[in-house]
Amino acid sequence: MSRIKSVFETGRKALIGYLTVGYPDLETTCQAARVLADGGCDIIELGIPFSDPLADGATIQQASFAALQQGVTPRDALALAARLREQITTPLVFMTYYNPVASYGEAEFCRAASEAGADGLIVPDLPPEEGDVLGAAARRHGIDLIYLLTPASTEARIRLVAERSQGFIYLVSITGTTGARSSLPEGLEDFVGQVRKVTGKPLCVGFGVSGPEAARRVARVADGVIVGSRLVQLIGEDSTLGTLRRAVTELREALDYS
Repeated sequence: MSRIKSVFETGRKALIGYLTVGYPDLETTCQAARVLADGGCDIIELGIPFSDPLADGATIQQASFAALQQGVTPRDALALAARLREQITTPLVFMTYYNPVASYGEAEFCRAASEAGADGLIVPDLPPEEGDVLGAAARRHGIDLIYLLTPASTEARIRLVAERSQGFIYLVSITGTTGARSSLPEGLEDFVGQVRKVTGKPLCVGFGVSGPEAARRVARVADGVIVGSRLVQLIGEDSTLGTLRRAVTELREALDYS
């Protein structure tokens, strides 16, 4: 059983936190990952900076740009994952775009990710119809390739993703980019229910989840909650990471008592 799969065997709702590797610097990313692990995050997403992050909103775009300005590369992200694996047992998932993976080489990237101790890979701009090569490489090296669905996904796409996604299925709460929002869309429950009819795989909701109230709502219908932009924003606002620590604790409590 993979580390990711084991998360959903515990019976509690999974809290998944996102960090942009290298924002505001690599050392802070490492410290922030430990804060997330200590605060009760079940999975940590490590975003590899990319120059054209189409699925990301302003907060993560700016963080990615700042990391690129410092020269952060996919190799730095791999090295950071290897460093974290020596310190924490929390499953690590890379979130990146297809271009960096293709440039590195699909098989070589999956091999390097596995050796670094990563457990999963999310590639938002890779449709499942075009994921055979990367999927095969990921399986060969024990990496869960996680696909996304949006409220606009057709029934055929839902079934295809349900078949091919490993670890969990990433449900995008809205049609648009990432970003902290004051509220979630009214149709969220219907969307999760629609996917639930097709698969028994864990469903985790991201995009727009920014605080305990939203996390609690998601937890009522999904298996996990993904929080990204809000965490990145807090890291930028408070270099001591104290605000980040409090936010993660509040999110964990919201899920445990939802």
